Amino acid sequence: MAGAAQQRQGWRYRANVAARVVAGTIGAYAVAALAAAALARVLPMPRVEAIIPATLLALLIGPAVTIWAFLARGPWRAWAGIVLVGVILAAIAWATGAPA
Repeated sequence: MAGAAQQRQGWRYRANVAARVVAGTIGAYAVAALAAAALARVLPMPRVEAIIPATLLALLIGPAVTIWAFLARGPWRAWAGIVLVGVILAAIAWATGAPA
């Protein structure tokens, strides 16, 4: 039992947790903001009216990204997934036009 507790005190474990915390906070904020921007442009209603449902959906996406950061096999996979989703959402927002 002391071996497992000693292993959790190492710098690798702490770096792993720190990378996931940063991915779960900064990455989740970025993905949620990009999701709100993309959804506001894609929803089939005027953009002024689409902002509220897009923001409400983005508020659900943020915690999901944070959960993903801690469920991924490793911090590199967590970051890769977050960056991939962010790039896809940014491409959708960019391709659908300029903000109103």
